[in-house]
Amino acid sequence: MSVDLSDSHPEMDVEQHKRTYDGFIALSKYSAAALAITLIAMAVFIL
Repeated sequence: MSVDLSDSHPEMDVEQHKRTYDGFIALSKYSAAALAITLIAMAVFIL
């Protein structure tokens, strides 16, 4: 996805925002995977 940043605020650090967003997406992805593994393990060992 391409975004035109030519009219953004001059003090805005776009690269930092991108890194923060990428980190958030990675954390969400790994958290969802850990939750799925935990639920599967609970289903196997408890039931």
